[in-house]
Amino acid sequence: MTVTLEVTKRTAGEKPDGSVPGVVYGPKQESVPIAIDKRVFDKTLDEAGESTIITLTGLDEEMEVLIHDVAFNAARGGVEHVDFYAIERGKELTTNVALEFVGDAPAEKDGLILNKILYDVQVTCRPSVLPSHIDVDLSGLVEVTSQITVADLTVEEGVQIDNDPEEVIASVSEARADEPEEPVEDVDMDAVEVEEKGKTDDGEAATDDAGADDADTSA
Repeated sequence: MTVTLEVTKRTAGEKPDGSVPGVVYGPKQESVPIAIDKRVFDKTLDEAGESTIITLTGLDEEMEVLIHDVAFNAARGGVEHVDFYAIERGKELTTNVALEFVGDAPAEKDGLILNKILYDVQVTCRPSVLPSHIDVDLSGLVEVTSQITVADLTVEEGVQIDNDPEEVIASVSEARADEPEEPVEDVDMDAVEVEEKGKTDDGEAATDDAGADDADTSA
Protein backbone atom coordinates (compact mmCIF):
# COMPACT_ATOMS: atom_id res chain seq x y z
CA MET A 1 0.00 0.00 0.00
CA THR A 2 1.51 3.31 -1.13
CA VAL A 3 0.33 6.49 0.55
CA THR A 4 1.40 10.00 -0.37
CA LEU A 5 0.64 13.06 1.74
CA GLU A 6 1.34 16.65 0.76
CA VAL A 7 2.52 18.94 3.55
CA THR A 8 3.91 22.48 3.87
CA LYS A 9 6.53 23.93 6.15
CA ARG A 10 5.34 26.23 8.92
CA THR A 11 6.86 28.45 11.55
CA ALA A 12 7.26 26.78 14.95
CA GLY A 13 4.28 27.69 17.14
CA GLU A 14 2.11 28.68 14.18
CA LYS A 15 -1.37 27.10 14.04
CA PRO A 16 -2.73 27.67 10.52
CA ASP A 17 -6.52 27.66 10.05
CA GLY A 18 -7.96 24.57 8.34
CA SER A 19 -4.73 22.63 8.80
CA VAL A 20 -3.33 20.21 11.32
CA PRO A 21 0.04 21.26 12.76
CA GLY A 22 2.67 18.58 12.96
CA VAL A 23 6.36 17.83 13.10
CA VAL A 24 8.73 15.44 11.31
CA TYR A 25 11.78 14.06 13.11
CA GLY A 26 14.02 11.01 13.16
CA PRO A 27 17.47 9.67 14.01
CA LYS A 28 18.94 11.32 10.90
CA GLN A 29 16.31 14.02 10.44
CA GLU A 30 16.22 17.39 12.18
CA SER A 31 12.81 18.40 13.54
CA VAL A 32 10.75 20.17 10.86
CA PRO A 33 7.42 21.88 11.75
CA ILE A 34 4.79 21.19 9.08
CA ALA A 35 1.09 21.71 8.37
CA ILE A 36 -1.34 19.32 6.65
CA ASP A 37 -4.79 19.99 5.25
CA LYS A 38 -7.18 18.70 7.93
CA ARG A 39 -9.56 16.85 5.59
CA VAL A 40 -6.70 15.23 3.70
CA PHE A 41 -5.00 14.09 6.89
CA ASP A 42 -8.23 12.70 8.39
CA LYS A 43 -8.71 10.59 5.23
CA THR A 44 -5.09 9.44 5.28
CA LEU A 45 -5.25 8.46 8.96
CA ASP A 46 -8.45 6.50 8.34
CA GLU A 47 -7.03 4.62 5.35
CA ALA A 48 -3.40 4.15 6.36
CA GLY A 49 -3.47 3.99 10.13
CA GLU A 50 -0.25 4.19 12.12
CA SER A 51 1.65 1.25 10.61
CA THR A 52 1.77 2.23 6.93
CA ILE A 53 4.72 4.03 5.41
CA ILE A 54 3.69 7.45 4.11
CA THR A 55 5.67 9.51 1.60
CA LEU A 56 5.58 13.19 2.50
CA THR A 57 5.82 15.65 -0.41
CA GLY A 58 6.09 19.43 -0.41
CA LEU A 59 9.34 19.64 1.58
CA ASP A 60 12.88 20.07 0.24
CA GLU A 61 12.81 16.39 -0.68
CA GLU A 62 10.37 13.48 -0.40
CA MET A 63 10.50 11.74 2.95
CA GLU A 64 9.25 8.31 4.08
CA VAL A 65 7.61 8.46 7.49
CA LEU A 66 5.35 6.67 9.92
CA ILE A 67 2.64 8.32 11.98
CA HIS A 68 4.23 8.19 15.40
CA ASP A 69 1.70 10.01 17.59
CA VAL A 70 -1.65 11.72 17.07
CA ALA A 71 -3.02 14.15 19.67
CA PHE A 72 -6.79 14.69 19.74
CA ASN A 73 -8.64 17.67 21.19
CA ALA A 74 -10.68 16.35 24.13
CA ALA A 75 -13.07 19.32 24.16
CA ARG A 76 -13.72 19.99 20.47
CA GLY A 77 -12.79 16.62 19.01
CA GLY A 78 -10.64 16.10 15.93
CA VAL A 79 -6.89 15.93 15.48
CA GLU A 80 -4.90 18.65 17.23
CA HIS A 81 -1.32 17.67 16.39
CA VAL A 82 0.57 14.85 14.68
CA ASP A 83 4.14 13.57 14.94
CA PHE A 84 5.79 11.86 11.95
CA TYR A 85 8.83 9.63 12.41
CA ALA A 86 11.25 9.75 9.47
CA ILE A 87 12.54 6.27 8.75
CA GLU A 88 15.94 5.35 7.32
CA ARG A 89 15.79 3.46 4.06
CA GLY A 90 17.09 -0.09 4.38
CA LYS A 91 17.31 0.07 8.18
CA GLU A 92 15.09 -2.08 10.39
CA LEU A 93 12.45 -0.34 12.44
CA THR A 94 10.26 -1.38 15.36
CA THR A 95 6.62 -0.35 15.53
CA ASN A 96 3.15 -1.62 16.41
CA VAL A 97 0.96 -3.21 13.74
CA ALA A 98 -2.80 -3.59 14.09
CA LEU A 99 -4.46 -7.00 14.14
CA GLU A 100 -7.45 -7.45 11.85
CA PHE A 101 -9.93 -10.17 12.82
CA VAL A 102 -11.31 -12.04 9.80
CA GLY A 103 -13.86 -14.82 9.41
CA ASP A 104 -16.32 -16.14 11.97
CA ALA A 105 -15.75 -18.20 15.10
CA PRO A 106 -17.91 -21.37 14.87
CA ALA A 107 -18.02 -21.47 18.68
CA GLU A 108 -20.30 -18.42 18.70
CA LYS A 109 -22.99 -20.39 16.85
CA ASP A 110 -22.99 -22.85 19.76
CA GLY A 111 -23.68 -20.08 22.26
CA LEU A 112 -20.09 -19.64 23.41
CA ILE A 113 -18.44 -16.23 23.90
CA LEU A 114 -15.62 -14.92 21.68
CA ASN A 115 -13.04 -12.89 23.63
CA LYS A 116 -10.77 -10.55 21.65
CA ILE A 117 -7.83 -9.78 23.91
CA LEU A 118 -5.01 -8.35 21.78
CA TYR A 119 -5.51 -5.73 19.07
CA ASP A 120 -1.93 -5.05 17.92
CA VAL A 121 1.54 -6.53 18.12
CA GLN A 122 5.04 -5.09 18.00
CA VAL A 123 7.11 -5.99 14.94
CA THR A 124 10.66 -5.37 13.78
CA CYS A 125 11.45 -5.37 10.08
CA ARG A 126 12.73 -3.35 7.14
CA PRO A 127 10.39 -0.58 5.96
CA SER A 128 9.89 -2.30 2.62
CA VAL A 129 8.16 -5.32 4.21
CA LEU A 130 6.29 -3.55 7.02
CA PRO A 131 2.69 -4.87 6.95
CA SER A 132 -0.20 -2.39 7.25
CA HIS A 133 -2.00 -4.99 9.39
CA ILE A 134 -1.88 -8.68 10.30
CA ASP A 135 -4.88 -10.96 9.78
CA VAL A 136 -6.23 -13.10 12.62
CA ASP A 137 -8.32 -16.01 11.30
CA LEU A 138 -11.17 -16.76 13.72
CA SER A 139 -12.38 -19.91 11.96
CA GLY A 140 -10.29 -22.16 14.24
CA LEU A 141 -12.19 -21.16 17.36
CA VAL A 142 -14.61 -24.08 17.55
CA GLU A 143 -14.90 -25.00 21.24
CA VAL A 144 -14.42 -23.66 24.75
CA THR A 145 -10.75 -24.69 24.86
CA SER A 146 -9.89 -22.98 21.55
CA GLN A 147 -7.58 -19.99 21.47
CA ILE A 148 -5.30 -18.07 19.12
CA THR A 149 -1.84 -17.00 20.28
CA VAL A 150 0.86 -14.81 18.79
CA ALA A 151 2.61 -17.98 17.59
CA ASP A 152 -0.37 -18.67 15.30
CA LEU A 153 0.08 -15.44 13.31
CA THR A 154 1.38 -15.59 9.76
CA VAL A 155 3.66 -12.81 8.51
CA GLU A 156 5.95 -12.30 5.54
CA GLU A 157 9.57 -13.35 5.61
CA GLY A 158 11.68 -10.67 7.24
CA VAL A 159 8.95 -9.58 9.67
CA GLN A 160 9.65 -10.46 13.30
CA ILE A 161 6.90 -10.28 15.92
CA ASP A 162 8.41 -9.21 19.25
CA ASN A 163 5.53 -10.26 21.52
CA ASP A 164 5.67 -13.44 23.62
CA PRO A 165 4.61 -16.30 21.27
CA GLU A 166 2.31 -17.68 23.97
CA GLU A 167 0.43 -14.38 24.43
CA VAL A 168 -3.28 -14.97 23.77
CA ILE A 169 -4.94 -12.92 21.04
CA ALA A 170 -8.43 -14.44 21.13
CA SER A 171 -10.14 -17.18 23.12
CA VAL A 172 -13.51 -18.81 23.73
CA SER A 173 -15.39 -19.05 27.01
CA GLU A 174 -18.73 -20.33 28.19
CA ALA A 175 -21.62 -17.91 28.42
CA ARG A 176 -22.44 -16.85 31.96
CA ALA A 177 -25.73 -18.30 33.13
CA ASP A 178 -28.18 -15.70 34.35
CA GLU A 179 -28.84 -16.07 38.05
CA PRO A 180 -32.49 -16.99 38.70
CA GLU A 181 -34.43 -14.22 40.30
CA GLU A 182 -35.97 -14.83 43.72
CA PRO A 183 -39.73 -15.25 43.36
CA VAL A 184 -41.61 -12.33 44.85
CA GLU A 185 -44.66 -13.36 46.84
CA ASP A 186 -47.82 -11.41 46.25
CA VAL A 187 -48.74 -9.44 49.34
CA ASP A 188 -52.41 -9.02 50.26
CA MET A 189 -52.41 -5.35 51.29
CA ASP A 190 -55.99 -5.59 52.60
CA ALA A 191 -54.96 -8.34 55.01
CA VAL A 192 -51.97 -6.27 56.13
CA GLU A 193 -54.18 -3.27 56.84
CA VAL A 194 -56.64 -5.41 58.84
CA GLU A 195 -53.80 -6.97 60.82
CA GLU A 196 -52.25 -3.60 61.60
CA LYS A 197 -55.64 -2.22 62.60
CA GLY A 198 -56.19 -5.22 64.93
CA LYS A 199 -52.86 -4.60 66.63
CA THR A 200 -53.75 -0.96 67.19
CA ASP A 201 -57.17 -1.80 68.68
CA ASP A 202 -55.67 -4.40 71.02
CA GLY A 203 -53.11 -1.91 72.22
CA GLU A 204 -55.73 0.71 72.96
CA ALA A 205 -57.90 -1.83 74.83
CA ALA A 206 -54.99 -3.01 76.91
CA THR A 207 -54.19 0.56 77.88
CA ASP A 208 -57.79 1.22 78.91
CA ASP A 209 -57.91 -1.95 81.05
CA ALA A 210 -54.66 -1.01 82.77
CA GLY A 211 -56.07 2.40 83.60
CA ALA A 212 -59.18 0.86 85.07
CA ASP A 213 -57.15 -1.51 87.26
CA ASP A 214 -55.09 1.37 88.57
CA ALA A 215 -58.26 3.26 89.50
CA ASP A 216 -59.65 0.28 91.44
CA THR A 217 -56.38 -0.17 93.33
CA SER A 218 -56.23 3.46 94.40
CA ALA A 219 -59.80 3.30 95.57
